Parts: sequence; structure tokens; C-alpha cells
Amino acid sequence: MQDGRLNDSATIDLPALAVERVSHSYGQRQALGDVSFTVPQGSFTALLGPNGAGKSTLFSLITRLFNVRHGAIRILGYDLNADPGEALRRLGVVFQARTLDLDLSIAQNLTYHAALHGLPASAAKKRIGEILATSELSARLKEKARNLSGGQLRSIEIVRAFMHRPRLILLDEPTVGLDIRSRAAILSEVRRLVKEEGVSVLWATHLIDEIDDSDQVVVLHQGQVLAEGFVPEIVAREGAKSIGDAFTRLTGVRAGTTEPAELRA
Repeated sequence: MQDGRLNDSATIDLPALAVERVSHSYGQRQALGDVSFTVPQGSFTALLGPNGAGKSTLFSLITRLFNVRHGAIRILGYDLNADPGEALRRLGVVFQARTLDLDLSIAQNLTYHAALHGLPASAAKKRIGEILATSELSARLKEKARNLSGGQLRSIEIVRAFMHRPRLILLDEPTVGLDIRSRAAILSEVRRLVKEEGVSVLWATHLIDEIDDSDQVVVLHQGQVLAEGFVPEIVAREGAKSIGDAFTRLTGVRAGTTEPAELRA
């Protein structure tokens, strides 16, 4: 590692994430069934599914909160079961639940996380400056996290996930509970970092308006992958007018809601 960067030249042709025939059950209830898809390096990939589709279960498996018992998950070619240390050090995560320490300052929250990943204080300070260079939050680093709005707290959690320069970042419904303006700002910032740093993102959402036509999309419903590909490909395959229309045709759920909708002919 140099300046916090991982030397992954040998993995340049591998997907950032490969999920291979993964299944998971809670007792008799199956949450995921034979799920397979890939996240290409340097991509923004949306994991799109209604509430209860299995998105959070999948994230728990990728982060090793749950053990992978059926199938395999690889991060830059490193198998989570066989080589978890190498796999997880290339991973950043933003969970749905808020996880900042509200009694610490913004800077303390970020530098503490950086230290856990082996970054010295000087490197952490430089990295914070890089990510927040164009953000108003750069002038508030000494403030306690509890002084921030919901959108600002989420922005700092995203900065924290990027601190150690991971190759893959998971974001589990990161805009839940935020207003439209905050949602748009966070999406824009994550897309900027994907473009500028070449990081790969898996963004879990149930909201169609968070999907861009240039995104790769994995449609997950009732624990099954129903479609995978770039937005225009999925729309064309389903004979749909939009990704929202395609989502409804695939799942029977109206885009952006959990209410059943009549499928179009």
C-alpha cells in the first residue's frame, strides 16, 4: 500500500464484485435464491428492488455480517470465505442505519475510521481535503456530528466510506428519509467520485428516479435476480418505455412504491 492506495494491477480485468449462485434463508424462509450478477470495475451499478426484495440480506453477506453458505462472493477476485481479509480491505460500506458517533467532531469521525484502515493522521487529513474540496462541510470539520442535518450526516458517512480508497463501495438505501434536494446532492457526489476515482459502486434502492440511463441495473425481487444490464438494454428487452415501466413489467410493483400494479400487456 502506498498513500493509502492498494496495488491491484493483477485484478484489472476482474469484476469489482462477483456474486455467484448465492442463496440464503432465515429458517424456512428463503431470502435469496440462486442470485448471480457482477459489478464491473469503475461502474455505478444500481441494485433495484422493492422493500423486502433481499437487498439488505445480500449486503450482509457481502460484508460478512452473515456467512456465505451457498454460492460464492468475490471482491476483485478475492473469495470472501477463503480470503476474507484481502476481500474486505478493498470494500467500503454505507449502511442504511446511521453509524456516526454524534459526540465526535466530523474530523474525529473520519480520522478514526482512517486509523482503523492503517492511514496515519497526515494522510487522513489530506484525504479529507481531497474528498471535501468543493463541499461546504470542509469548513465545519471541528463541529460535532450532532449539529449536522440528516443529509449532511449521510454525506459524511459516504466520505468515510471513501477514506481508505476502497475499490468497491456498497450503499444500502443511502437516501432513505432525506428530502429531494439532499438525495440529489448525494447521488451527484457519489457519481462524481466514481468518475474521478474509478471506484465501483453498488447502490441499493427502490426509487426509480435514482437510476440514470448510463447505469448498470440489477433488478432484485423476492430474492431473485429478474434482470441485469444497462438501462437501455433492460428497457428494450421488456418492450418498455422506461426503466420504471420495465421494473413494473418484471416485478408487478409500481416503480418507487411497494404497491402491486397491473402489468401492462
